[in-house]
Amino acid sequence: MKINPLKLLEQYPEQIVQALAELIRERSSSCYIAGGTIRDWLMGRDSKDLDVTVPQDGFGWATALAQKLGGTFVPMDEEEDVARVVWQEVCIDFSSFREGAVTIEEDLSKRDFTINSLAVPFPAQVLTAWDSAEILEILDPAGGQRDLQNKIIRSTSSAVFMSDPLRLLRAFRFMATFGFTIEPTTERQIEEYCHLLYLVAEERIAYELDTIMASVDSIKTIKAMHEYGVLQELVPELYQGVGVAQPSSHHLDVFEHGIAALQHMENVQKEPEKYFPGYGRSLLEYLQGSRRKTLLKWAALFHDLGKPKTHMIREDRGGRITFYNHDKEGARIFDIIADRLKWGRDDRSFVSQFISVHMWPFHLNNARKKTGLTPKAYLRLIKAVGEDFHGLFILAMADSLAGRGTGKPPRMEEEIASLYHEVEAAYRQTIKPVLAKRLLTGNDLIEIFGLQPGPEFRKIFDNLEDEQVEGEVQNREQALVWVKSYLRSHK
Repeated sequence: MKINPLKLLEQYPEQIVQALAELIRERSSSCYIAGGTIRDWLMGRDSKDLDVTVPQDGFGWATALAQKLGGTFVPMDEEEDVARVVWQEVCIDFSSFREGAVTIEEDLSKRDFTINSLAVPFPAQVLTAWDSAEILEILDPAGGQRDLQNKIIRSTSSAVFMSDPLRLLRAFRFMATFGFTIEPTTERQIEEYCHLLYLVAEERIAYELDTIMASVDSIKTIKAMHEYGVLQELVPELYQGVGVAQPSSHHLDVFEHGIAALQHMENVQKEPEKYFPGYGRSLLEYLQGSRRKTLLKWAALFHDLGKPKTHMIREDRGGRITFYNHDKEGARIFDIIADRLKWGRDDRSFVSQFISVHMWPFHLNNARKKTGLTPKAYLRLIKAVGEDFHGLFILAMADSLAGRGTGKPPRMEEEIASLYHEVEAAYRQTIKPVLAKRLLTGNDLIEIFGLQPGPEFRKIFDNLEDEQVEGEVQNREQALVWVKSYLRSHK
């Protein structure tokens, strides 16, 4: 296939294109646009990044371009001679021919996948060589264009996985983000070499995994990773649930239930209105915030990590299967995984909390059916998870949908949606106004009641909030009377 590079380069600032052409003339060297940039161009995908390959001294090229543009030089991998220039939000990545290659064709043949083994020469005189009539042949020694058309991920050789095992995960990332299929020979290579993933830095693994989970249909890729042994290599804790039987409300073992919960989490995220009638728009707005979609999918996959450790068969109760405190145990095990993968504090805290409280909606629903719920019950939930109660109910819905055993209570999903309606109304109408503005402050407790700051302040305010939510205290004067009575009874 031939291509008009000038048309494609129109998406980049002219200063970058001209500066690169000047460098080629100054260095009397060849230079190529290669790899992901060509792939994305052919797929019709917009990209602000520009991948540039040179015969040698990628660091030197990047340094010189940064000086010409007044951009920022970023060393990426000194050993592999890879560096980046950042200018006006554009990233220009330089790499020299890899693994001893002396021609661009050799370099392309040593790349990971055929769809990345593509290049176009960058001429020294841009305006004359790349006018509107100039069409250049794409260098494609591995047949990458054919695989792009057929939506196939094919390795250039098994050696690419031995030289950098992270490429195993890159195959799945392309599968997830592009919707491509891994061809059979590459599948066998992945199965053969996935044990080498322990050699890869945890941060690199975490980035690939998170990119996979952020894709729209991540469940397909996660299932493929399971089939080829990659998921077990990276998260062996999940596989403690294989063969662990569950109560009659479930039809799957603990491991398969987690996979099913992830599947249903994606379904609920795509169509929340279908599962929570009347709240589709508000839940979609909630899911747009700060990586919530991706982190909730991790929570769904990991929510029952604690079940294998807490599994018991109660012979004194007719052989009943129990998992007491599996939520707290699951959060503990997840923290081990998060440590290993070097997760950031915020992401880790988000998922860990959801695992530790994922049973709360079910406990509330049981209590509601037996005795009814007080406003204080809703308040305790909101104070524990804040506005993420929306996400907690999405997780509960996915968890419930993933269990289809004969002993499952009827209409469970309808009850979860109904309970969410009650919690959301209580939060919006009563709890949020109470939490947004206190009737009394710490200074009031000090100046009016002569108290010293300490843990008792928290107890007083917690109990006062309960009274406000119950409607027993509605203004400052009533709050002062209540505190006086509280202190008298708690002398």
